[in-house]
This record gives sequence, structure tokens and C-alpha cells, in this order.
Amino acid sequence: MKIIFISLDTLRANRLGCYGYHLPTSPYIDKIAGQGVLFESAFASDIPTEVAHTSIFTGKVGLTTGVVSHGSSLTYLPKEVKWLPTILRNAGYTTAAVDNLYNLKEWFARGYQYYINTVGKTRWIDGQTINTLAKPWINEHKDKDFFLFLHYWDPHTPYLPPKDYIPTFYDSSKNQYDPTNKSMESAFNHPAYPFFKYHHYDLLGKITDTNYVNALYDAEIRYLDDLLKDLDDYLIELGIQDETMLVLFGDHGESLTEHDIYWDHCGLYDQTVHIPLIIRWPNFIPAGKRIRSLVQHADLMPTLLEALNLEIPSDLDGKSLFPLIDEIVDKNHSEIYLSECAWQASRGIRTENYKYIETYDSGPFTRPPAELYDINNDPKEENNLIETHLEQANRFQKQLSNWVNDKIKFSEDPMEYVLRKQGLPFKRRIEKVLEEYGLTWDEWKANPRRERIDLATRKT
Repeated sequence: MKIIFISLDTLRANRLGCYGYHLPTSPYIDKIAGQGVLFESAFASDIPTEVAHTSIFTGKVGLTTGVVSHGSSLTYLPKEVKWLPTILRNAGYTTAAVDNLYNLKEWFARGYQYYINTVGKTRWIDGQTINTLAKPWINEHKDKDFFLFLHYWDPHTPYLPPKDYIPTFYDSSKNQYDPTNKSMESAFNHPAYPFFKYHHYDLLGKITDTNYVNALYDAEIRYLDDLLKDLDDYLIELGIQDETMLVLFGDHGESLTEHDIYWDHCGLYDQTVHIPLIIRWPNFIPAGKRIRSLVQHADLMPTLLEALNLEIPSDLDGKSLFPLIDEIVDKNHSEIYLSECAWQASRGIRTENYKYIETYDSGPFTRPPAELYDINNDPKEENNLIETHLEQANRFQKQLSNWVNDKIKFSEDPMEYVLRKQGLPFKRRIEKVLEEYGLTWDEWKANPRRERIDLATRKT
């Protein structure tokens, strides 16, 4: 058996046609979804990239592994923690990755016989590089049982799709540099601006239209879609498509100006935590199936182990998705517990009907201590019900507290440890940038004006 396990970094679920998007971002992903099973309510329990992928490959949420913070030098995954590629390699499968997560933390290279690092001279990795590196490896191992992990960074920032993809998503009669358009001002004057100045804005030119930046994100998805078609066509050419399980998943989504978040992946709102998850396995999984039950990243590891008839460890947080696929059960989880510790430190609960969030450190954002949203009637999470639904909010607060205490037992909360020892990792990065401009964090957050940074940049 062959498994191709594909992380689609920063791919937001509701920006795909198969998840209801009205623009043609994903014709081939939609086709794959029609050939397999699509999970409508898949969530990233831990965000962003580092903690999300740790959960995926361990079958455990961050509070179980202790890895809750992205970008912190304090986190470490003990080697005794069971790791999916290691399990598969020990079971006789040839394991390989075309990936660069090893540059974040060493544990992402564990278990691979072949680790093809995609990092080059620039931070941005064109998905074509993934295909160029992966296809010869697939050809060489097409007669073996293998597990291949591919990590595509389209549509992660900077949004730099091939230019011929843009007109489909942005009216070419409009001027994205129109100086009278002030829609970008909130982004330019946000406290996170110094960190993103080059990566988000300078690389795109003097853009004044937020709709154009969002169009670039859509164009990136469309480009990614073509890359996945190219990869799948190659499987057909080699004659191995029907014997390959293809798993597509997002590690997290992307906020496109919602909730005061400008083209980044923080906040426990659905724009960031609702992810696409699609599995195609010809002759084993029925085509065109859609499942509404709440599922999470940690469910992927036990699902693959069950597909391979391998023992599933008893201490996982995840549950195999096959009982859902085979309609043996109609629910995997009643709720998904959410966590982040990068730009902000917060935890939450996502049920079928509600979202509850507690913020411990808001970083460069302004957040209330607690938020409660009625997802069915307020899918954009704009109307905080915390003041009017106190009894319900208290129940969620107690439930979240009990869950955390049950997980950590008598140990220190790993999130509290990171905040106590180091603070928010990304806030510290902003502080380092501000030091170059002669500004303190408190001074900047009190008056974050773009021109102050631009003037300092010119002076240096």
C-alpha cells in the first residue's frame, strides 16, 4: 500500500469550492473530494504550523505532548513519544518527506529514511519545487509500499502566485495601487505591522486595496490546485493512483482581515481553525461521501494505522475516522479543544453550535478575556455573547478548566511556562524589530503609525 500525506499549509477550508466557495479556486481539489470522503467540520486543535504538525504526527493534542507554542525555543518533543513515520518505518514501509519542518524543530525529521529538505536561498517555497523533488522519488519507489509526506506552502504568505492566475480573482479594470483607496490603513497601522512590513507588504508593492491581497490568496490556491493535478496525473501515468491513499489536509487556515488579523493565522476563530480534510482511497473508501461530525488533526494518525492494520496506541487523543466513514458511529468528538501560543495565548472549545475562547495574553491585539459565539446564527463570530449568556459561558469556562487540569495533572501548564519564561514568541520578534527603530513595545502599541516605521526605515 502507498500513502501520500499532503499538508496544504495555510489553506482555509471555506475558500475551496467543495466547502462552498463561489470562486473557482479549487476545481481539482473538488474533483478529489468527489472521489473520496470530505470532512466538513475538521479543526486544527493547536495552531499554528509547529504545534499543528506535532499533533498530526503524534495523534495527540498539544497539552498532551507539551508542545503548545509555535516558535518557542523552550519546547521539545521527547523521543519516547510515538511518532507516525517511525511507526510506519518500523512496520516495513519506506518513509520519505519533501518538507522543511526540520528547520523549525528536529523532531519533524524523525522516522524518515529519506528527508528531502526544500529550503533554498529564499524563505518562500514554490509548490513546483515540491513536485519536482517528489516525482522522481515516487517513480523510483513505485513498486514498494511507502509513506510519503509532502508539504506545500502555497498559499502561505507572501502571496506571490504566477501573475496569470490573478485576473480570475481580481477585476483587471481596477487599480490595486489607487492612492485614494484607504482600505489598507488598518493593516498598515496595526501593531503587528513592523514584523510583516517586508514579508506582507513590501514584496507586493504599494498596494492600497485589501481585496487585491485577498485575490492573491485565492490565486495562490488556484495555483496549488494545478500542482495537485500535476502530481495526481503523474500517479495515473505510473499506474499507481488506484493503490494509493491520498490524504489532503490544512494545518490551519488564514484570516483575511477578519477579527483585526491581516493575512495571518492566529486567533481561534473558524477562519483559522477550520481546515480542509479530504481522503481518497479507491476501492476502500466510497466516493462522494461527506461527513459532518467534528474531527481534528489528532484523528489522522490512528486513521492511517487502522488502514494499515497496525496497532493503534491506547494513549492517543485522536480517534480513527473509519467508524465515521463506515457509518458505525455518527460522532467522533462532542467538542474540539483549541489552543494557540504564538501571536496570542488563548484556549477555546468548539462544539457543533458554539465557540468559547479565553485569552491569557492578547499580544499585539485587543481581545476581551472571554468570548462566546453562536456559530449557527453568527458563523463569522462577530457578536460576542459573553455578557448575555453568562450561565452558558460559565459552563464552558468550567469545562475548559477541568480539561486542562485533567491533562496536566500536577505539572505546570506548558503554556504558562512559556509565557513565564519567555513571553509570546512572536511578540518578542516584534520587539526585536522595534529595537532597530528605537521604539519600545509599549510606546509602539500605544500609537502604531506606519509612517513612524517607514521614516525610521529610510533613516537606517
